[in-house]
Amino acid sequence: MQTLKKVAFYTLGCKLNFSETSTIARSFQNKNFERVGFDEKADIYVINTCSVTDNADKRFKTIVKSALKQNENAFLIAIGCYAQLKPEELAKVDGVDLVLGATEKFKVTDYINDLTKNQIGEIHSCEIDKADFYVGSYSIGDRTRAFLKVQDGCDYKCTYCTIPLARGISRSDTLENVIQNAKEISKRGIKEIVLTGVNIGDYGKGEFGNKKHNHTFFDLVKALDEVEGIQRLRISSIEPNLLKNKTIKFIAQSNSFVPHFHIPLQSGNNELLKLMKRRYQKELYTERVNHIKNIMPNACIGVDVIVGFPGETDGLFLETYNFLNELDISYLHVFTYSERPNTEAIKMKNAVPQNVRNKRSKMLRGLSVKKRRAFYESQIGNELSVLFEGENKDGFIHGFTENYVKVKSPWNPNLVNTIHPIKLSQIYEDGLVKFNWIKENILA
Repeated sequence: MQTLKKVAFYTLGCKLNFSETSTIARSFQNKNFERVGFDEKADIYVINTCSVTDNADKRFKTIVKSALKQNENAFLIAIGCYAQLKPEELAKVDGVDLVLGATEKFKVTDYINDLTKNQIGEIHSCEIDKADFYVGSYSIGDRTRAFLKVQDGCDYKCTYCTIPLARGISRSDTLENVIQNAKEISKRGIKEIVLTGVNIGDYGKGEFGNKKHNHTFFDLVKALDEVEGIQRLRISSIEPNLLKNKTIKFIAQSNSFVPHFHIPLQSGNNELLKLMKRRYQKELYTERVNHIKNIMPNACIGVDVIVGFPGETDGLFLETYNFLNELDISYLHVFTYSERPNTEAIKMKNAVPQNVRNKRSKMLRGLSVKKRRAFYESQIGNELSVLFEGENKDGFIHGFTENYVKVKSPWNPNLVNTIHPIKLSQIYEDGLVKFNWIKENILA
């Protein structure tokens, strides 16, 4: 009997990358490869790269070395955003055999007829303007929740961002295909779907290969809410100018969408927002947050923010800090600005010293801890539902409520991928939340 060749995957970056890795992994399994963990010996290692920050670039070499420790003769493939932006750089990394760009990554199994290692990585990459077609993806089997890709690419021109250069123009899956994928996920017993994309609020553009919006994000939300079997739908991240009040109102009354929003801000200063070429001012951001909290008081709101952007003085940073401190938000994702090639921002004057960037990042991370603690405290005594994860962490099972409060309970494998009503009771020393079962016989 012929032994199946083994393939392993490592994903850097965003939820969108995770959804695409899962889809690419299924294409290998359809070719009779056996998928194994990245820490196991495999014949092929596929690394899905990210290039949002400088750290993601640097991590790539470390990941390559860890793969070669498992099997020094393994065939190494690099895909993803970094592979599109700097294919030559990746191809020169010792041990890398194949580099595939934005359009080629979904055809990776076409390139592996010969697994003989290359002296220098072979490159198959296109000009990014050729990445004008859509490939649907969703993740299954990797986590309790599924990431469902609904949109790719971006037409925005934010001055710090390389994503349009790595993923191309904004384009969308057809509404029909999104619904079909959601149904497929539902059939597999997955309880929660997270909608993902580069700019999902722009959903509908390029749905049928044109620039028109055949459907809107609001249409997508309404259609998904009617899919049977999905108990939770979560929006991963959406631009504040594209999150319309009618969408917020619908989510508040929906069957499946949960009261959790992640809304990029980037700066609490309008001058810097203009330099970043963001498409809103902080007043609109405040309006969105207040509207959510007015109709969903227990909603969780996460925020992306960049520190150290060129021209950010101490005064402008403090304006951002104070703006976030006063805003009714739940947590922050803090990004330290890093210069990226081929962006407008790299040419801007008044660069902020690295040590100052690091200090500001630490301050905002501290604010995030404070905000999350305050949000968790506001939820104590509330009756919510929790979806339990599948990992045993130091004898505990973790889970998230619909509004993204992270709880823990002594490990019980019977709880994995199940949803139960609970009442939040107190906060542990590690910041997670303790709860009481609403149904006493839940563990029987």
